[in-house]
Amino acid sequence: MDFSGRGRLAAALRLARFAHNPRMTAPRLLPSLLGLVLLAGCTGPEQVRRTLPVEPPQAAPAATRVEETFVTRPDREEELDSLATWVGEDGITRVLATAKSAHRLVVFDGESGERLREVGGRGRAPGQFERPNGIVTFGDLAFVAERDAPRVQVLRLPDLVPVASFGEDALRSPYGLWLHETAPDELDLYVTDSFMYGADHAQLPPDHELGQRVRRYRIDLAEDGVRAHSRGAFGATEGRGRLRVVESVAGDSAQGRLLIADESRRDGTASTLHEYDLEGAYTGRSLPDGAFAGEAEGVALWDCGFERGYWVAADQVVPLTVFHLFDRVTLAPRGSFSGRVTANTDGIALHAATTPRFPAGALYAVHDDRALAAFDLLDVIRALGLDPACAR
Repeated sequence: MDFSGRGRLAAALRLARFAHNPRMTAPRLLPSLLGLVLLAGCTGPEQVRRTLPVEPPQAAPAATRVEETFVTRPDREEELDSLATWVGEDGITRVLATAKSAHRLVVFDGESGERLREVGGRGRAPGQFERPNGIVTFGDLAFVAERDAPRVQVLRLPDLVPVASFGEDALRSPYGLWLHETAPDELDLYVTDSFMYGADHAQLPPDHELGQRVRRYRIDLAEDGVRAHSRGAFGATEGRGRLRVVESVAGDSAQGRLLIADESRRDGTASTLHEYDLEGAYTGRSLPDGAFAGEAEGVALWDCGFERGYWVAADQVVPLTVFHLFDRVTLAPRGSFSGRVTANTDGIALHAATTPRFPAGALYAVHDDRALAAFDLLDVIRALGLDPACAR
C-alpha cells in the first residue's frame, strides 16, 4: 500500500463504513467529509511527527518504535490520569483528561493537542471534583469517578454541565470506568473500587473483601435526568483471578468479556490482565506472568469489526511506556510498541473513528502525568504488520 496517499484512501473507506452506520447522524458525518478538504493545523504542542484459531496467551514481544504525532506542552501541577474522547456535532474530536491534583477536567483538541479549556475545581458541589480519576463518555454524557468524594459524577457535553451523581453510599475509592449500552437508553456501568487499609492506604484488604473490587450500575437515561441503580459488586476472592490493586477496566460487548488490570506485584505476583464476563464471573483466563514487565495500566479495545481487532494495554516500565497489543479473541500477543518520549502512562483512549488528521484514528496516552500524547493508528498498523481491516 502506498502510504503517501493513505489519508484520502483510508478516510474514504472509513466514511463509507460510517455512512452505513445508523448511529452516525448526518450532522456528525458532514463535518468529517468537509474535514477531508481542510486538514487541521497544529498549534501549541511539541511536534515529533515521523516521517481465528484459538491460541494460548503468551508473553508479549519486544517493543517497536512508533513516534508520536504530537505531545502537548507539559503541566507539572495537574497530574493527568485517565482519558476519554468525544465528537460533537461540529465534527471536532475532543480528548477529555482527568487532572487528579488540580481536581478538574482538561479538554484538548484531538487533532492538534491544543488545550481548549479546564472545568471544575476542588469540592463536592455539582461540577466540582475530589481527585477525579476514571472517565468515560456515552452520547453527550461524561461519567467521572472521583476517588476522594467518593462518587461517579455525570456531566453533559459539550459544556460539562453537572447532571447527576451516584455511588456515594457504596463506593470507597473508585478509579476506572467502562460502560456499554444494553437496551435503548439503558447502560451497564462498571466501576473499579480499589479501597485499601492502613494509615498510608497501602494495605490490601483481606481476600474475602476482594469480592467488592468492581461495582456495577444500571444507568437509565430519561428526558428528566439520569438515574443509577446498583447491581452489586464482584471480584474473585481466591485463586488466580483475584483483583488486588485495580484501576483500569475495559470491555467487549460483542465477546461478552471484561479485561481488568491488576497492578499489584506484591508477594511474587505479577501485574496482569484478568478476564471476567459481563455478569462479573472470572472466566479462568488471565494473561500470563511476564506479559507485563511493569504495571498493567490503561486498557482499551481496538474494534476492527467481525471479531477482528486488538486489546491495547499500557505497560508502565522505565524509561518509556510499552503499549502491548493482544488478539481480540484469543488474547495472543500481536506486537508491542513505544514512542519517542511517552513515559509513565496511566490512562489511554483509543479513538478508531476517522478524523482529518488521523484517517484510521488515534491512540491517545498520558505522558508522565503532565501531557497528552497522540499516536497515529496507521503508523501502528504499518509498524506492527496488523490487520489492514483496522485501517478502514
